[in-house]
Amino acid sequence: MKYVLASANPGKVKEMRDILSELDIDVVSRAELGITIDVEETGTTFYQNARLKAEAICLASGMPAIADDSGLIVESLNGEPGVYSSSYGGEGLNTYDHCMYLLDKMKNMEQRRAKFVCTIVCAFPGGIHLTVNGECHGKILTELRGTGGFGYDQVFLPDGYEKSMAELNPDEKNTISHRGIALREFSKLIKSYKTGTNV
Repeated sequence: MKYVLASANPGKVKEMRDILSELDIDVVSRAELGITIDVEETGTTFYQNARLKAEAICLASGMPAIADDSGLIVESLNGEPGVYSSSYGGEGLNTYDHCMYLLDKMKNMEQRRAKFVCTIVCAFPGGIHLTVNGECHGKILTELRGTGGFGYDQVFLPDGYEKSMAELNPDEKNTISHRGIALREFSKLIKSYKTGTNV
């Protein structure tokens, strides 16, 4: 069975495809299917937004659709940017702008604990949904480090590492990232779903 990735973010699509291919889950991107619909993320939780995207792409493709919604949660900012991570600081900003906006807000803060959160929803034709979560804990740096990854990777230092998420190679990142953790849990759930157990 093929699954379609609901994300239009090239960075996410590459990460998800790399990890899922290792787990023997066959995927295609929405771009490969010519699906260009813009799904409005009106939810207030990662789960709600992931489900909105999964259901919309499932309906458009007629295939099981895998969607994720993810973001950065900073303790000292009361959970910001959270579900608004991709628009933090204003619409139309690029990755560098988002990171600099975050660093500016935290410039006088000593408490810098944070975590990346990822919720994945797979919507099947017929209405069945599978949901998993993943988290990666760490802290916010005081400057940008590294050139890899995307999003807030340049300002996030994972627990137990001396490199930022953006300084890790893709294999290292996928091993510890919130998305990698969630996708491996998703693989287990898919196996249970196929055999009709524990769903």
